[in-house]
Amino acid sequence: MMNSAIEAVDLVVHRGRHDVLRAVSATVPAGSVVGLLGPSGSGKTTLMRAVVGVQRITSGALTVLGRPAGHPRLRSLIGYVSQTPSVYDDLTVRQNLTYFGRIVGAPVGDVDRVLDEVDLREEQRSLVRDLSGGQQNRVSLAAALLGGPELLVLDEPTVGLDPVLRRDLWALFHRLADDGATLLVSSHVMDEAGRCDRLLLLRDGDLLADETPDRLLATSGTDSLEEAFLALIRNREEVAA
Repeated sequence: MMNSAIEAVDLVVHRGRHDVLRAVSATVPAGSVVGLLGPSGSGKTTLMRAVVGVQRITSGALTVLGRPAGHPRLRSLIGYVSQTPSVYDDLTVRQNLTYFGRIVGAPVGDVDRVLDEVDLREEQRSLVRDLSGGQQNRVSLAAALLGGPELLVLDEPTVGLDPVLRRDLWALFHRLADDGATLLVSSHVMDEAGRCDRLLLLRDGDLLADETPDRLLATSGTDSLEEAFLALIRNREEVAA
């Protein structure tokens, strides 16, 4: 079994003349829930797109499940949820999941499983366009869960959800990890950091930390992860000065 699901070494991504990611080196342990946190524009989505193989890399190395990112054999092993819903709004929830289940070769009954996991059983016959934004995001998540991928890359999956559903989804993420899946979950909400096994903290394309929550609190000498993040920023600014 692999120790690491994702390994980035000096990863650089340019977009035009702008450095979106600057020499990012990080590890995502297999079978863990890793939080990718940082403010908007920090490079979280770009890093996730690189992991799933749809973002051109300028330099450095990125290995995913033992293969270079973007390798054709990774397509059936990764589930990806983007910030915007990636399902058909003119189909019902069940029709969407049935369609995507056939594409990934999901077993019979998998649609019912994922409907229950994301709590959409009652909405299964509703058109996606008639759902709320949070419900549409859950349909995309359900589609990503079909077939039981080894790696789930989730770009802000809890945006627009109420606190109870957010809690339930994080519990689901940890159950999936307990069953052997690896999850890379982005968020700009620091109160979700404590729900992760490990944290990658990004700011302006730089990786400020690759630590467990407990270790980050200990090394920063702070009482909260938000304060720890701010301390890292201050330290970086002092070094740059």
